[in-house]
Amino acid sequence: MVTMKEIADSLGISKSTVSLVLAGKDAKRVSPELSARVRSRAAEMGYVFNNLASSLRTNRTRMLGFISDDIATTPYAGRLILGAQDAAGALGYMLLTVNSNGSEESRASEIDGLKQYGVDGFLFACMYNRFTHLPEGLKESSTVIVDAAERDGAAPSIRPDEEAIGRTATARLLDAGCRRIAFIGSHGPMEAQRGRLAGYRHELHDHAVAFNPDLVVNVEMGRDGVDKVHDLVEREHPDGFFCFNDARAWYVYEEAARRGLNVGTDISVVGVDNHQMLAEMLSPKLSTIELPHYEMGYWGILKLVEIVEGRRLDDARIPTMRAPLPSLDERAAEIPCTLVDKESVCARC
Repeated sequence: MVTMKEIADSLGISKSTVSLVLAGKDAKRVSPELSARVRSRAAEMGYVFNNLASSLRTNRTRMLGFISDDIATTPYAGRLILGAQDAAGALGYMLLTVNSNGSEESRASEIDGLKQYGVDGFLFACMYNRFTHLPEGLKESSTVIVDAAERDGAAPSIRPDEEAIGRTATARLLDAGCRRIAFIGSHGPMEAQRGRLAGYRHELHDHAVAFNPDLVVNVEMGRDGVDKVHDLVEREHPDGFFCFNDARAWYVYEEAARRGLNVGTDISVVGVDNHQMLAEMLSPKLSTIELPHYEMGYWGILKLVEIVEGRRLDDARIPTMRAPLPSLDERAAEIPCTLVDKESVCARC
């Protein structure tokens, strides 16, 4: 097995310098050029970090827990977990992932199980953006909330900028020349509904387009969505549609087909989610705003490791992402979301 001393000898430097670099403690203590040489030589020589020895010295296991509130049932869980795993791996940590069924008893059991492994901290992920409360078992642990937030901001958190989603989608439709823009919303007191509707109204106001409440309909999935979108189009004749999610955009496509209207030519549609099946399979392909699940998972781990190690990660190497990560100085971070322009917005409505 390759040792730190062997790496140090091959480079003509001290073992302590190699140790600082491979333990991720080289920021402002070792030059970036030398740090890069140490990491490169360690990889060439096949150095394997000894997590057990490190945990005995530092009283840390370099394991992090990811506990979710039914998120594994959503189509976006994979991206959120992948972002967290990639960040953990890049920082020399292992991620242990568990999913509760939403009950307090199940959640407490999963948290206790992760604590038995000695995890250094937790990501607590929710299945959709909302205000939440940390489970009792996490209140005394280093924890970051992902895709949700606490109202009092006690725990660090990251979630999508919902108002910016509404602004971005509405701006895209306005830029295409649409002026009678409908909002196909969702029922329930969700933060996503509140924020997206607010962004829609603010963007209309900024473009001197009067808000018309008759162009707003909140629909349930299924027959309710079909009927309400039909009634809306019959009554108001919108030229653009901002849909709460890609699933609700399907009702607009269906209504357009019944009326002989061409999406992307006669009317324009923008959804939210960039759902792998819907956004790509609808014809024409749906222009949509992608929720940054990978980025939220990645940021959550960066923030958590800063807390666990008590140091800034200004030197962390962050891969190219579709959405820019917020500053790690933020405790209640909101991350911008990216418009993925496809074929459902016409050049000029």
